[in-house]
Amino acid sequence: MTLRICILETDIIRPEFYEQFHSYGRMFKELFAKQPIPAEFEVFNVVHGDYPADTERYDAYLVTGSKSDSFGPDPWIQRLKDYLMQRYRNGDKLLGVCFGHQLLAILLGGTTERSDKGWGLGVHHYQMTETKSWMTPQVSDLKMLAVHQDQVTRLPENATLLASSEFCPYAAYSVGDQVLCFQGHPEFIHDFSQAVLDLRRPVFGETLYQRSVDTLRHEQQGVTVAEWMMRFVAEGKHPA
Repeated sequence: MTLRICILETDIIRPEFYEQFHSYGRMFKELFAKQPIPAEFEVFNVVHGDYPADTERYDAYLVTGSKSDSFGPDPWIQRLKDYLMQRYRNGDKLLGVCFGHQLLAILLGGTTERSDKGWGLGVHHYQMTETKSWMTPQVSDLKMLAVHQDQVTRLPENATLLASSEFCPYAAYSVGDQVLCFQGHPEFIHDFSQAVLDLRRPVFGETLYQRSVDTLRHEQQGVTVAEWMMRFVAEGKHPA
């Protein structure tokens, strides 16, 4: 059985990053190619207003990260919220990363805000608070690359907290067998994080920049998260 995943791309990569990294959708495709569950992907850039015509085609919808605020008033964000609510009410599986993690929390009754803790950058460590059947391989300490200053500050009432840290208490959550979200970026690699840190060094400030660069000595477990996502989508499905 090959899973069919619709990637809803919620940003456009900066021109100076295009040659090496191409797009966020492509980063996700390259990530999922490293995990063992067979899957195929189609990418639609919702900032440009691109959406799939066939909503029966996909096993899940993945909402990417974005430099935009998930609680922002942009028309494309409002359209995306309407679309995702339709998918949720239809029983479709939804995956969220960073902006997607935050947007789905808002959509399902939680709260996302600008964090008073400032920017989360580099490799972050999260403690797993739950063990689910689809979490193979299992880890107790999850390491993910992060770039965010907004955070989920209240989970939807029916959500289960999966991972947490002092800096980011709601780092991952699920809603039943339908929604799975992570604040960190499984699709990022160290080179991309370094490029972002270098580009925005004046914005982040020297102390935070140096501290964040130092964390890039640590490995990250994006491929593990990618496998969890695909196992989450596959769970309950019958082989084709």
